[in-house]
Parts: sequence; structure tokens; C-alpha cells
Amino acid sequence: MTMLRDTGTWFKSSRSKDLQDCVEVRLAPTIGVRDTKDRDSGHLDVAPVAWGAFVTRLGG
Repeated sequence: MTMLRDTGTWFKSSRSKDLQDCVEVRLAPTIGVRDTKDRDSGHLDVAPVAWGAFVTRLGG
């Protein structure tokens, strides 16, 4: 994973209370994850395969 400045469209979970104090995810070209409280600090960039494994693990 690497820290990068944001580019692209970011999404928050609809389950986040008040849609704040949560993480946001960007889905392409790689998966970006950032903290809504500190968006200017950059984000983690994760390979789609690793993100898929993470999401699968959460669901199971």
C-alpha cells in the first residue's frame, strides 16, 4: 500500500451516522481508502484483489 493524494470519486457508507467520521472509498483504478476527518493527508491505495479479499473476509 502507498499513500497518495486523492483523485477520482469517493463514496461513504450509507450506514455511517451523519455521513461523517468514517472512511471513504474510491473504486478505480485502484482502491483508495481515506479518513473523512483528514482528507488532505492523502489515502491508502490498495490493489483490487486485496480489497476484494478484505471485503469477502468482512462478510464471512
